[in-house]
Amino acid sequence: MSRRPRAGDSPSRSIDDPGPPFELEPGQTNAIGRMLALLGDEWTLLLVRESLLGATRFSDFAHLPISNAVLTARLQAMVRDGLLQRQIYQQQPLRAGYLATAQCRQLWAVLVSIWHWERTWVDDQVDALPAMHHRACDQDFAPALSCRHCRGVAEVTDIEARWGPSGTWQRSVPRATTRRRLRSGAADEAGLFPQTMAIFGSRWSAAIIGAAFMGTRRFGDFQTRLDAPAALIADRLKVFCQIGVLQAAAHPKRSDWSEYHLTPKGLAFYPVIATAIHWAQANYTGAEGPALRQTHLRCGHEFVPLLACDQCSTTLAANSIEVVPRRGEPIELGAAR
Repeated sequence: MSRRPRAGDSPSRSIDDPGPPFELEPGQTNAIGRMLALLGDEWTLLLVRESLLGATRFSDFAHLPISNAVLTARLQAMVRDGLLQRQIYQQQPLRAGYLATAQCRQLWAVLVSIWHWERTWVDDQVDALPAMHHRACDQDFAPALSCRHCRGVAEVTDIEARWGPSGTWQRSVPRATTRRRLRSGAADEAGLFPQTMAIFGSRWSAAIIGAAFMGTRRFGDFQTRLDAPAALIADRLKVFCQIGVLQAAAHPKRSDWSEYHLTPKGLAFYPVIATAIHWAQANYTGAEGPALRQTHLRCGHEFVPLLACDQCSTTLAANSIEVVPRRGEPIELGAAR
């Protein structure tokens, strides 16, 4: 019997075969931490987006505001992490493409949730971002988060979350990684999701917003639970308040303490969190059990997120969604091969 692949192994299976989940080592970084290590990086998110829209060759990615050396390193890392598969398409001279794996294509729900949040909550993005079209009902749509069991709409206030057997704060924050950032203004030039990158584009930012959704309010609690430097926590909380996803408020019993509460804009980011955690726990498992357990309070069952079309109420699938650019033909999401 062949062993299950361990996190970090290079994939050898077909790009259309999701295969078994990657096996996590007991006591080490859990599924959430693994996901944040991968997706808590603005360049990786950008390359996933381009891959889902059909980019396969180095030249397809080269228009992005990333140096060739960094682009090469990121593509190689995504191959190692199982998001891309390198495939030779020319021998003389040798040329290789990068095909989205099944794991990468499963990230479509995360990208669609990001797209909707940016169009809804970020100034100018409704005009800057393309529309998305549901082929099944032939309507432009917005995704609605729903529960797989009861098919009812799921608001963040309908979900009860608690740590699972492998879930602790320390194990849910990825180990230190070397990240470089896009140059100033590059996000706008590349048509990125600027405020999503502020929330999710670094491992600490993503960890802090996750802690806020888990009920963390006080500065000291963020620092203690995440074991992060005070200056870093202060910087991220300041940014989150500036972009309007958190709001500082005086502590009801201690005037010298501040609390940080999710705003309606911050709460609306939950579908991104929910779909990302679901992807993580579907693709990274271990003998200990899941990192996070979620219950849909309206039906009392385990919460597994689905995205539904707000026009026809049917469950969305990647191959039923078209990105409608302002010029040119619609592009099927997740159609890359």
